[in-house]
Amino acid sequence: MELGIAPLFSSSKGNSTLVWNEDTNILIDAGMPLSNIREQMRLAGRDLRQLDGILITHEHSDHIKGAGIISRQCDVPVYANEKTWAAMEKTLGEVASRNRRIITTEDFYIGDLCVQGFCTSHDAACSMGYTVSCGGKKIALMTDLGKVTSDILETVSGSSIVILEANYDPQLLLYGPYPEFLKRRIASTKGHLSNEDSGQAAAKLVTHGCKGFILGHLSETNNRYRRALDTVRRGLEEAGIVVGRDAALTAAKRDGLTGVFHARSRTPT
Repeated sequence: MELGIAPLFSSSKGNSTLVWNEDTNILIDAGMPLSNIREQMRLAGRDLRQLDGILITHEHSDHIKGAGIISRQCDVPVYANEKTWAAMEKTLGEVASRNRRIITTEDFYIGDLCVQGFCTSHDAACSMGYTVSCGGKKIALMTDLGKVTSDILETVSGSSIVILEANYDPQLLLYGPYPEFLKRRIASTKGHLSNEDSGQAAAKLVTHGCKGFILGHLSETNNRYRRALDTVRRGLEEAGIVVGRDAALTAAKRDGLTGVFHARSRTPT
């Protein structure tokens, strides 16, 4: 059974990732206007009117900007934990009661896609990441997290494709234009992963059966694509992992469709 993933947007301005199989289409976050998300979904070969659900990681505007209007216009359920619902309710606007889905870290199904949320360390009400699986295939989204815990590693283990945060380069952040309080927040364990953090995390993830990495949520101000890719590659190689042989590595575009990726089976079917 097919399991596809397509990063549509990945930056501090807006985030949205499409996941699908033959019968079900879901978004993880909808942090851009409806029209932008519709167009990028079209480029990925899917139709916004066929959307079956929106998973919300947390309430920051770059993750929920378009969620309310998509739910209202397309009659789409929105899934989030109870604390995130409380924090984002006013921003989303009215969502029909039939489309308000409160979730926990217990797994559940949207169509025949199995979804499991996991808690992440971020300065939000109750930030989450997600895995989505079907037919022996699994993908994971790990962004907006200040640290990678053993629980997260266990939850995402066996993922064929991981969207992994590589938010900032420490030197660019240190000498960049952000105020000191914001620099401290970004670099804290409730902020974001640096390129170095991402490289270390990727190496650990490979030992947990993860093979493909799409670096996400790269800061436009405090990072560069080449720096992120080179740093994560170096982290993998220092652990004896050869990119192109043992693992695949690329980076998500900030402002449009990165590409369409297909998960591989964890075991022969």
